[in-house]
Amino acid sequence: MKLLDVEVVLKRDKGPHPARSKSQVMKELDDTTTSYAILSHRWGAEVTYEEMIGFMTVEEEEREEIKQRHGYQKIIKSCEQAKKDGYKWLWIDTCCIDKRSSSELSEAINSMYRWYQNAQVCYACLNDVGESTLPIKRDDDKFDKSNGWPEWFMRGWTLQELIAPKQVEFFNKNWVRIGDKQSSAWELEEITGIPCDVLTNGLAAERLSVAQIMSWAADRKTTRVEDRAYSLMGLLGVNMPMLYGEGKKAFQRLQLEIIRVSSDHSIFAWKPRMSQTGSALAEDPSDFRGCDKIKKLEPDEFVDALKRKYNNTYYRWGQRQQKLAAWHGALDSHQFHIFTVSSAGIQVFLPIVPSCSSPSHLRAILACIHNGDLVTIGLVSSGGSFARTSMIDPPLPATYPDFRTLHLIHHQDSNERRHNIVLDDELVSYHGFIRGDTYPSEFTGNTVTPLSLVFADDLIVIVYANHDARRRFAIGLGYSLGREWVHVVDDGDFLIRKEENLSKFGRQVYDEMLKARVKHAQIMPKHDVCRNKLFIKRAHLPRSIWAARVVWGRQRAGGFKVMVDVVQCPGGCDVSRGRVVPSTGVAEPKLMATVSGSYLLKLDGWPVKLSKCFGQQFAVSHAPHLYVRLAPHNDSWAIMVTTPVANLCTLEIYLRI
Repeated sequence: MKLLDVEVVLKRDKGPHPARSKSQVMKELDDTTTSYAILSHRWGAEVTYEEMIGFMTVEEEEREEIKQRHGYQKIIKSCEQAKKDGYKWLWIDTCCIDKRSSSELSEAINSMYRWYQNAQVCYACLNDVGESTLPIKRDDDKFDKSNGWPEWFMRGWTLQELIAPKQVEFFNKNWVRIGDKQSSAWELEEITGIPCDVLTNGLAAERLSVAQIMSWAADRKTTRVEDRAYSLMGLLGVNMPMLYGEGKKAFQRLQLEIIRVSSDHSIFAWKPRMSQTGSALAEDPSDFRGCDKIKKLEPDEFVDALKRKYNNTYYRWGQRQQKLAAWHGALDSHQFHIFTVSSAGIQVFLPIVPSCSSPSHLRAILACIHNGDLVTIGLVSSGGSFARTSMIDPPLPATYPDFRTLHLIHHQDSNERRHNIVLDDELVSYHGFIRGDTYPSEFTGNTVTPLSLVFADDLIVIVYANHDARRRFAIGLGYSLGREWVHVVDDGDFLIRKEENLSKFGRQVYDEMLKARVKHAQIMPKHDVCRNKLFIKRAHLPRSIWAARVVWGRQRAGGFKVMVDVVQCPGGCDVSRGRVVPSTGVAEPKLMATVSGSYLLKLDGWPVKLSKCFGQQFAVSHAPHLYVRLAPHNDSWAIMVTTPVANLCTLEIYLRI
């Protein structure tokens, strides 16, 4: 590592000196045999490596500009403190790494944890603290941008810079010493969530799980998204090349590197921020928020925990003994202790319990506990692999877990795994409705991508509202049991307030549809793209003259088209049996795309065949009691349906032809 010569830096700052070579201000030394101090800080206007090396060779005006920077003052103050403490060498990340060299930068990042660990002392500069003592109480007013604490505690890189060094001394913005890690360990645990034993004795002090370490970084921030992953490498004991520009893929690579060197099941114990189906790997460290109490289990501890949870008296004693022996055998096997990563997924060997509602769903049990309870995750089959899902029903009762080899999906290619839903909902505005909220994800425009052709579960709910009429309804677009499904619900007799937030209603509908997703998928008709089939669902909006209507179908080019409309209910229409009242002259909206020839529809279970006709004639379809005619304006259909139960029921479908 390249270390600053404290004496040279301070002498150079005090007055003009002859130009000095690189070896005079900085020298490359072995971190394992050299005594040195190290700086931890928040970046601002800093001095770079090339500026530090060429400081005495630049013009006086440029040199004075460098001296005025806050970053330069940190260098001088930390050198003064190092000299006072008896250290000849100092390392600072801003000026001791030549970032023009990608190889040097990669080496430094991969070595940084070790460099902080081997330092005799770390100076932590809290540049937003002016008091003479370390803050021990949350202050949301003063530190409103950093969760109520000094910003240093909320940055990604400073996590390892707090844990790795044996000695950390804190300084305020005036470089007054305000505390140290050892004497303030209890207060630091309150601020950071890191156990006191880890702060005072390092990572080896406790049997830590991957999930615990990840949880410490859940609320921390970095300037570059890739640094969310890179700043955790040393804490988790892995190395990997730096690829700035890869974005969130860096955190996926980090998890895969951990899996290659560790069989810690807690890496799968993260908690989704919203209901979703997809990769078995977390998207971001924030997914591990709340996992600070997760403890990993040794094989014998895992068996004991399984016995306590699944000591099922439904089975006879002999059967229970057989299961117990099978568990011991599984935990002693090579499969249980090794994760294998391949194109098929992450191969794991876990005990599983089937879901009570679907053979494609199961719950896998991990060898870790949270607050004394075994941690389980929901999985759903996706071809030969399994996707992580939060859409999981209770397990089958009176069922013992069986160990099974699984391949967990760990990547998601948007081009291969997802397809678009083309949503046409502009016509809801004809009766004063607007798209109010979507749950769990947001989107704009008319293209939605919540459905997956590989993952076996997905759902998005869209809420529409007319605040003046105080009515709302929601549609659900889902994918379960290998097929897309659509469902529409109204809001009962509840009248919304104009200022009411619609997200709560969206969440409630989402939860209800999620529980009934298998039923919704089972009752969906099969699509036949070649025959141009479209299907319709509608829901009356209580205490109103409207009904919400959804028309959907598969497109020839792939994907799924959904059209949402609000129409006047049959009960509110001025019609007489057997005829359609002529148009009043108000242009009705058109719902569907251009068609030619005949078109197949299914209207609430009634098969309908529309053939092009002209004038005032009626065209009778193959379905009984159903009549079709062209409306007076020559670009829409009006469909009349009579049933034996009701004298007259009117459904209107508008087609451009």
